[in-house]
Amino acid sequence: MFKKGDKVVYPMHGAGIIEEIEEREVLGNRHIYYIMRIPVGNMKVMIPQEKVDKIGLREIIDKDGLEQVYAVLKRKEVDMSPNWNQRYRSNLEKIKSGDILLVAEVVKSLVMRDNKKGLSTGEKKMLENAKQILVSELVLADGMEEEQAMDVVEETLLKTS
Repeated sequence: MFKKGDKVVYPMHGAGIIEEIEEREVLGNRHIYYIMRIPVGNMKVMIPQEKVDKIGLREIIDKDGLEQVYAVLKRKEVDMSPNWNQRYRSNLEKIKSGDILLVAEVVKSLVMRDNKKGLSTGEKKMLENAKQILVSELVLADGMEEEQAMDVVEETLLKTS
């Protein structure tokens, strides 16, 4: 499925690189694991190969995908529920999906909400998490450093908020 060196996205955690593919014994059963390093946050994750589809592991976006992400971040208006609970659940589902365009929508909508009415503590945490996931993929897809990718996201959001 994936091979060593592939750049992939682990939903809810972000983008990284498969550094190794190892067979390990866990609870008496042998399994093959992808060992993935996520550069943003410097985290390593072991992903069982047989659960890749269920988890939603996917390849990172290409140049066209990058343009689509920036288009989402540049939108002037976004749909968001005025109800905190509905908005939070909807945003959480978008992040869990692993779809970078939906994660960009979450970032955009929460930044706009913050600028207009402020965010709850939970939504502030969600915004930071969504930004980290977004930035981790931009770093690998566009060959940027983490700080540079965060600056590009912030500048793009500032121009349209």
